[in-house]
Amino acid sequence: MKCQYSCGSAEHLIARRQFLGGAGAGVVGGLGALALPAHAKQLASDQRRVLVLNMAGGLSQLESWDPKPGTKTGGPFRAIPTSVPGIHISELLPKTALQMHHLAIVRSINTKENDHGKGRYAMLHGRRQTPAASYPVLGAVAAKALSPEGASLPGHIAITGGGGGRGNDSAYLGPRFASVSLGNGKPPGNMDRASDLSEAADAARNTFRSQVNDRFAMRRRTAQTDAYTYNFEQAQKLMLQKDVFDVSKENPKDIERYGEHALGQHCLLARRLLEHGVTFVQVSHSNYDTHNENFTFHFEQLGEFDSAFACLVADLADRGMLESTLVVVMSEFGRTPRINARYGRDHWGTAWSVCLGGGKVQPGAVIGATNAEGTAVSDREVDHGHLFHTYLQAVGLDSFDSFDVDGRPMPMADPSSEPIKELIA
Repeated sequence: MKCQYSCGSAEHLIARRQFLGGAGAGVVGGLGALALPAHAKQLASDQRRVLVLNMAGGLSQLESWDPKPGTKTGGPFRAIPTSVPGIHISELLPKTALQMHHLAIVRSINTKENDHGKGRYAMLHGRRQTPAASYPVLGAVAAKALSPEGASLPGHIAITGGGGGRGNDSAYLGPRFASVSLGNGKPPGNMDRASDLSEAADAARNTFRSQVNDRFAMRRRTAQTDAYTYNFEQAQKLMLQKDVFDVSKENPKDIERYGEHALGQHCLLARRLLEHGVTFVQVSHSNYDTHNENFTFHFEQLGEFDSAFACLVADLADRGMLESTLVVVMSEFGRTPRINARYGRDHWGTAWSVCLGGGKVQPGAVIGATNAEGTAVSDREVDHGHLFHTYLQAVGLDSFDSFDVDGRPMPMADPSSEPIKELIA
């Protein structure tokens, strides 16, 4: 269906396709290029993970994390108390309010960016978009820095509402750490052996392939031939784990509890992937670009989000995973305090919020503030660079460290920025 309430700009349409995994999502080099090294080890209880819920289009901070009821910008919804005394959030998030003792809010973000594509880039890369350089997204950085060497599943997975395939978002870290998009939560394609090929015939074929590869490698081994062999063998191992991507294997009560709508099932799939050792999972919920009918949309859309997200946070805590799993609810920007003539809110990167928790994040913290009508940051202004550093620090990484890329040190995060230190426990 055509989105009637969004800005309709070319930048927005491109950004939305990228969120949904439809742009440039062709599979490169088969499934093997998606997998991490062989000989998967059992998931360690202290494995560090990252879960991002990306509210694509621009979630309104005034209808979520920073309500301003009773003001001319506040809109029709109330603020409600949470499980942390003194912290109030929108009444559209009653179940999330009960989990606030696991979470924290940053209410003082100013990215100075009102463009969908550039705002999304800044939030996911921790740097501003520039033609001079390409940087890896948070998922690629997390997969590179945190994925166990023995893992056989992809370390960087995006669950989208559109097409699946392979992303091109790991920059100089290489395709091994690029995102694997599960379109509509479905497993990666081509994971079944051809129906007209028997298991015995397939085994014989692979034995012959290995013998030929070994013989070829003795004479003319190159980086390209090694990559081909690596990709093929990793694809075989990934095919053996197809059930990991099947959310129907979960308890029917959990399927009902999360909600049988797409977001509920995607959040349950995210939990399943994290439990099976995937390092980074991103779930997208679209489309919050509410230039028209902002309040009706948020009433409906946040109803889905509230139930699924609250279940996810509670389950991670109950399973003992929250201390080692960073959870982030982000967007590319917020919405304008000013309500336009179409009862909508427009793009607003000047004063908005994100929610996060788990890992080393101080639970129950609120960082920064906006003024009475939400039109400007009044305390502890931060931006995308501060947040990116904070995410890395929250999973125990030194965000000032660098990756060695062909002998060159490449900083994990923008070296001109720093983490929000008071948010890290």
